[in-house]
Amino acid sequence: MRGAVLVLLASFLSISLGHEELVHTIQLTSENFSKEIKESNYFVMFFAPWCGHCKRLAPTWEQLAEMLNTKEGSRVKIGKVDCTEEDSVCSAHEVTGYPTLKFFKLGEAESTKFRGTRDLPTLTTFINEQLGETEEKETEDEKPEVPEAVQGLQELTDETFGKFVANGKHFVKFYAPWCGHCQKLAPTWNDLAKALEHEKAVSISKLDCTQYRPICQDFEVKGYPSLLWIEDGKKVEKYSGGRSLDDLKAYVDKMVGKEAKPAEKTQEDSKEDSPQVALQLTADTFDHAIETGVTFVKFFAPWCGHCKRLAPTWEELAVKFVGNGNVKIAKVDCTVAENKELCSLQDVDGFPTLHLYKKGAKLEEYNGSRTLDALYDFVAKHDKGHDEL
Repeated sequence: MRGAVLVLLASFLSISLGHEELVHTIQLTSENFSKEIKESNYFVMFFAPWCGHCKRLAPTWEQLAEMLNTKEGSRVKIGKVDCTEEDSVCSAHEVTGYPTLKFFKLGEAESTKFRGTRDLPTLTTFINEQLGETEEKETEDEKPEVPEAVQGLQELTDETFGKFVANGKHFVKFYAPWCGHCQKLAPTWNDLAKALEHEKAVSISKLDCTQYRPICQDFEVKGYPSLLWIEDGKKVEKYSGGRSLDDLKAYVDKMVGKEAKPAEKTQEDSKEDSPQVALQLTADTFDHAIETGVTFVKFFAPWCGHCKRLAPTWEELAVKFVGNGNVKIAKVDCTVAENKELCSLQDVDGFPTLHLYKKGAKLEEYNGSRTLDALYDFVAKHDKGHDEL
């Protein structure tokens, strides 16, 4: 019994000491948070006491607080929020991981998330940047410049990432060297960077998540490779289309607002211009359309190269089933705002995705050959015997 009490006492003391370590850091709560950030610039650490990364950062954060919270005339205060006690504050500021470091600039509604390495020089540099106090005496050689891109491809690190993506549009590959899909994509990604080497509207880069895990965690990278479109330091979306060079270039063109170059019409283009037989479904019409019979649905994006190549075959498939009241060949454009949630609910994570439904239930995702005969045989197999009892 006595041993158990001693263990509990030791645990209590260690926890207490953990809180007491940050004596110069201002404790922010739901009661004082709004008032404090309206009166001063604030750099805030949102943390959980059990978080290992938070514990490792604590001494540095306290050193930063000692430097700035005790300095006469300091333009910024260093604070902390314990998210296990102040969940309403952390939720309001979209804290999803620990520690999350945010700078609240006086008079501005939006905060700025810190994404660099968590050492004292980098943290102080970030504060100076937010306050507009970058030192003019710093020479070009002393600045942590991003290395020159190699044939258009920029290799980022924890020291260069934040500064590099802070402004402009960026297409970034988050990868792991051991990942087979990453290795397969690597030559195509290099080709994409080379093709866009002189394109000023966007940069093509990559980051090794096995070396710079905190950055990948900040951007919610949960699998490799993850291809993220980032604008002015913020993730816009995760790319989930085809991974051919044409697919990737088409996506970049779409995101930078480029119009597709007019070209001479091919035989496939002519087929695209022919009357559309496949049913065009939306979020409003989808459930009703699939509730009876067999419905074969193509989920697509107009900019996707594989989708474009499949389009004429899909229309031919629809023609083959004209007159068959039990079979519908349909399509859903996942780039239309009203359809995005539908595509997500139907587990569409790449384009084109082909799902077959029977009497309202999803039976199977088609992953076979995309020839007309193969597609027809697949549908016919599920339609066979639909009148049988």
